[in-house]
Amino acid sequence: MLNGEKILFSAMQSTGKLTLGNYVGALKNWGKLTEEYRCFYSVADLHSITVRQDPAALRKNARDVLMTYIASGLDPKKNCIYYQSHVSAHAELAWMLDCFTYMGELNRMTQFKDKSAKHADNINAGLFTYPVLMAADILLYQADVVPVGNDQLQHLELARDIALRFNHVYGDVFTVPEPYLGKHGARIKSLQDPTQKMSKSDENPNGCIYILDDHDTIMRKCKRAITDSGSEVLYSDDKPGIKNLIDIYTSMTGKTPEEVEKEFEGKGYGEFKTAVGEAVCSELDPVRQEYERLSKDKAYVDALIKENAETARYYAEKTLRKVRKKIGFPEIVR
Repeated sequence: MLNGEKILFSAMQSTGKLTLGNYVGALKNWGKLTEEYRCFYSVADLHSITVRQDPAALRKNARDVLMTYIASGLDPKKNCIYYQSHVSAHAELAWMLDCFTYMGELNRMTQFKDKSAKHADNINAGLFTYPVLMAADILLYQADVVPVGNDQLQHLELARDIALRFNHVYGDVFTVPEPYLGKHGARIKSLQDPTQKMSKSDENPNGCIYILDDHDTIMRKCKRAITDSGSEVLYSDDKPGIKNLIDIYTSMTGKTPEEVEKEFEGKGYGEFKTAVGEAVCSELDPVRQEYERLSKDKAYVDALIKENAETARYYAEKTLRKVRKKIGFPEIVR
């Protein structure tokens, strides 16, 4: 709680380009939370280096993610939008929390098992302790709520366990975060494999719509989307390709699946795919245009980065001072 406002924290990694799935599942909803919460939105570049990164690409991707946050409707004057690596307290608190986290807890993390299988040649300690850094991200700002998908609930539970364990030893230090259970967008699937979620790491470039794709690229990808046998536009598990396209269309238009079925009754897949592409373009074209405007105004973006980093450091240091004192570290003489 900050001046009577509940605090919300969330973050996205700075690896690769953000997708339509990121937009529907998170960014589209984040902008609506400003009036309800004091929001901290991090570009998680520290988390990104569990996988080897090209330095120039990492810097560009981080800036692109930050500008996409703003272009998607997050007001940087009302929300604290910052690079995780610009606030050293994240790493410092993560080490302290490492000492309050058990090996057995980290061994149970399903994401560690999944990523280890994908990167068998680089199973590093950072990959193993990744959830503790995530806990530090959240607890550093005394977050009351954290928007999470099902794949991150396990990490939030660990953050809660660590907070409760620390508080049991040292008193009321950390706010114990709750999952944000607001309205969630549909879980968008790959356009080429609707059994898998849309991912920025998709090897098939036609499977993923990126937020910054241009109009023609979005239309082309939608028209090439995998569909199912038959020609009826029906929202059914037996038609995963069409069901996914309906989910995308409803996310862009606010219509229900039943309304979509009625709208396209008697019409073929081709007409429906075109409509889906146009709906996505209608939503994402303004985002891309604002991103392009921001990318040309380096001084403005740099000033925002500096200002927001200072804000994040101020609140992070308040928590860190309390933690240092509780643990028993000597006071820093300034």
